[in-house]
Amino acid sequence: MPIKRRRFMSSVATAAVAPLVVKSSFAASSAAEASYVAASASSAAVVLPTQIQRGSKIGIACPSSSATTQELEGFVQLCLAQGLTPVLGRNINKRSGYLSASDQDRADELMEFVDDASVHAIVCARGGYGVMRILPMLDYSAIRHAGKVIMGFSDITALLIAANQLSGIVTFHGPVASSTFDEFTINGFTKVVMPSIVQMAAHSADAVPAPFIFQDDRITTFSGGLGRGRLTGGNLSMIVSTLGTKYEIDTTNAILFLEEINEEPFRIDRMLTQLWLAGKLQTCKGIVMGNFRNCEAKGLSITGPSFTLQQVIEQRTGDLGIPVVYGLPFGHVRSKLTLPIGIEAEIDASKKSLRFLSVAVT
Repeated sequence: MPIKRRRFMSSVATAAVAPLVVKSSFAASSAAEASYVAASASSAAVVLPTQIQRGSKIGIACPSSSATTQELEGFVQLCLAQGLTPVLGRNINKRSGYLSASDQDRADELMEFVDDASVHAIVCARGGYGVMRILPMLDYSAIRHAGKVIMGFSDITALLIAANQLSGIVTFHGPVASSTFDEFTINGFTKVVMPSIVQMAAHSADAVPAPFIFQDDRITTFSGGLGRGRLTGGNLSMIVSTLGTKYEIDTTNAILFLEEINEEPFRIDRMLTQLWLAGKLQTCKGIVMGNFRNCEAKGLSITGPSFTLQQVIEQRTGDLGIPVVYGLPFGHVRSKLTLPIGIEAEIDASKKSLRFLSVAVT
């Protein structure tokens, strides 16, 4: 039976209905679905990070652009309401141009949270720009050994993919600490990285929560069908920016999720074409697109009238022979899902659903 959504901000035990979801639940799973199947670019076994529980310390790091304590107040209050202890990184309230601090300082701050045994998870303060600059400075063996939740989106995409592929650990494309934590976002976050709290709120005796399903009739299906694969993806610009490097995305047998903001259709076309030229789209088992915010044409294109965003997506994905859907709530939207990078997932374009085939934390 589906677990009803909860109003976590005020009381974990108070039932509520999420504002944007048409159907969202934990569903029963077979033993095969409950067991994790490794499908990483790394040959090492995949590591499921330790879930966040009451009493956990949450490190808030600034590996990209700057953030102030005022911008983090919503997340800090959420942590306190959940019995968590937020720990502000040393680069909060700092600024160095469009970065929070120097490359070395930002890398050191992140690795200090990784190495600190008293800190149980790391949530990035914001995206912006800059995380690519510190990727060579991180210790991926230490990240694997620590086994901690690492979460963010936008610019943080590069960190999430690098940590997943080079450390073998599942990472989380979800809210940053400066995000708006409305009821929908809180539900998505807690169900994925805090399942024990969800089970306690629902008075469930199940040892392992069943995988998560998101279904919404408002999702647009571009190509039908059903696909299963390793879930990976994030911000389109960031994914394209790492092509040709050791940090580039591996889309082999993947369910690829993509989102973007403030890019006109010809730029979306260029980036999707680059992924296609790099052979990244052809190796996917399915493509899940978020709401590309403010990505429609604003007038004439570079040489005249523009294609619409929908036309670009159809042109660039229509002949792949895999399910392609658009309109899931993740990334640069107010109310967002938390998507684990590295677990097995299933996209059913006909049912307009995304299902996780395993839990993402231990």
